[in-house]
Amino acid sequence: MTVRLSHLFLRTLREAPAEAEVASHRLLVRAGYIRRAGAGIYTWLPLGLSVLRKIEGIIREEMHAIGAQEVHFPALLPKEPYEATGRWEEYGDGIFRVPDRKAEQIEYTDENGEAQHVRVPNHLLAPTHEEVFTQLVKDVAGSYKDLPLNLYQIQTKYRDEARPRAGLLRGREFIMKDSYSFCLTEEDQQAAYDAHRAAYVRIFERLGLPAVPVSAQSGAMGGSASEEFLHPNPVGEDTFVESPGGYRANVEAVTTPAPQPVDSADAPAAEVHLTPGTDTIETLVAAANADHPREDRAWTAADTLKNVVVAIISPEGERRIAVIAVPGDREVDLKRAEATIGPKLGIDGEVQLEAADEADLRANPALVRGYIGPGLTLDAPQLGAGLDAESVTGIPYLVDPRIVAGTRWITGANEQDKHVFGLVAGRDFSWDGTIESVVVRDGDPAPDGSGPLSARRGIEMGHIFMLGKRYAEALGLQLLNAEGRLQTVTMGSYGFGVTRALAALAESSHDDKGLIWPLAVAPAHVHLVATGKGEEIFEYADQLAGQLEAAGIEVIYDDRPKVSPGVKFGDAELLGVPNIVIVGRGLKDGTVELKDRRTGEVTELDAEAAAASVAAHVQAQLQMGLGRVSPR
Repeated sequence: MTVRLSHLFLRTLREAPAEAEVASHRLLVRAGYIRRAGAGIYTWLPLGLSVLRKIEGIIREEMHAIGAQEVHFPALLPKEPYEATGRWEEYGDGIFRVPDRKAEQIEYTDENGEAQHVRVPNHLLAPTHEEVFTQLVKDVAGSYKDLPLNLYQIQTKYRDEARPRAGLLRGREFIMKDSYSFCLTEEDQQAAYDAHRAAYVRIFERLGLPAVPVSAQSGAMGGSASEEFLHPNPVGEDTFVESPGGYRANVEAVTTPAPQPVDSADAPAAEVHLTPGTDTIETLVAAANADHPREDRAWTAADTLKNVVVAIISPEGERRIAVIAVPGDREVDLKRAEATIGPKLGIDGEVQLEAADEADLRANPALVRGYIGPGLTLDAPQLGAGLDAESVTGIPYLVDPRIVAGTRWITGANEQDKHVFGLVAGRDFSWDGTIESVVVRDGDPAPDGSGPLSARRGIEMGHIFMLGKRYAEALGLQLLNAEGRLQTVTMGSYGFGVTRALAALAESSHDDKGLIWPLAVAPAHVHLVATGKGEEIFEYADQLAGQLEAAGIEVIYDDRPKVSPGVKFGDAELLGVPNIVIVGRGLKDGTVELKDRRTGEVTELDAEAAAASVAAHVQAQLQMGLGRVSPR
């Protein structure tokens, strides 16, 4: 339980790697916990593995506490079960597909006219394991007597991230805990979901990592109920909102309270006006107030209808165009739109969404940049100079929930330098669907009426789903129920980012000197530093290390000879063990120092009783909830 730095495979760095964007990446590399092996791929060194195993230990304890049993699947899997559920195609370029030597070969002619052969991928490096968990239960379980059942594993996953970044926070190889519940009744499934949710709360408490459960989208996983656990942190890629009344959700899952339809029976006919040089909302509003003022108030951006052209890339790589209409005072959030646009247009699987480029606009001449308006549905006329020109474009037209029947708008006339004033939704134009797509702003109303929303950034740490019967039906998981009839099993899925938890702890618990680990996951309880030239200092430190080890205290002991005190103190602060014991000049006066890495507070201890004092200090920290060390 004592690790001597003179023998530890460790090299700390003064400078951070050039590619490091966030503090956790910089510090984990500098402190010798990980090393980069490739883009988004990292090698674990002894200290990093020590922290990782403690996190895994806490997770295992809490999984076992709810009756989950551990299994372990291979990372390399055949494609057939993923074909059965449709996810072989749905994942698109997001997974690693690989052929083996028996894979089918296809022949093609290259650009030089020479015949080439390529093997067709028939395996994948698993991004997640729903399919094989389902198959395992199908193979082993016999009837309702085997259920409810909770299985889990801690396993490496692989995803072909287009832009791996932030070290362990978004890598191409990472470790997850994924567990699955299998039940025959909705009541049992709800109980399993609730048990996992409670276990996650306890895990985060033990890790010392604040995490907020929020409503979320299920994405490619499918299913109904879905919650994410987000660690509030400004480097997080997720945005969530909360209200004073307790509503919390990932912005992708926020729904907009739609206004009531407006009675427009007496609304005058829409008119097209010449509006040269008004290809932005700002210039359009200025021109409207200057040339077409209204009597009651000034025109604002909220009176305009902004039409945003987006490109949708399907899992198969097909690119198609759609137009999203939002009030002119709002901005489109592509990530929010990406979460729901696929089902709106009948596209299975996860899609990618990006702003349309010049090539997209050239391929669709009906889209007049800066002057796009409604009329782009499959069955509605395209508005022109006389508002009645017939032209079908075949471009889907989706609108924000705030655009309801009877609302009146200024919007593009689909002609250069022309806009339509007084265009009435539902009377003058229709749409193909409603979609949540705008940036959620501070002050927007919560969907449940619990007050105004405020937004925060967070790191996704876990995601739990009510999967329902999607995977069981696709793979034929049916068991005999109590009546002797075959019944399809219902499932839940519960993911936890193990390596991401380590990175999040590093991200949230550090200072300008280095890491500061919670005691529960630190590579040791105590970092013992022997500094000085006298042999008696090292002799005493050796004895103290042995006494602490005998008391069950984990120790990293800096016993390196001929290393300056400055380097030793710098390494101790960089490595982040929460308690630093310094044996140095004070020993001649019968004292050693105990430094709290979190607060910087230094306490002098009597050298003869130091082992007992330090052991009691550590045990008190553990009992105070500063961390429980999982069994080894």
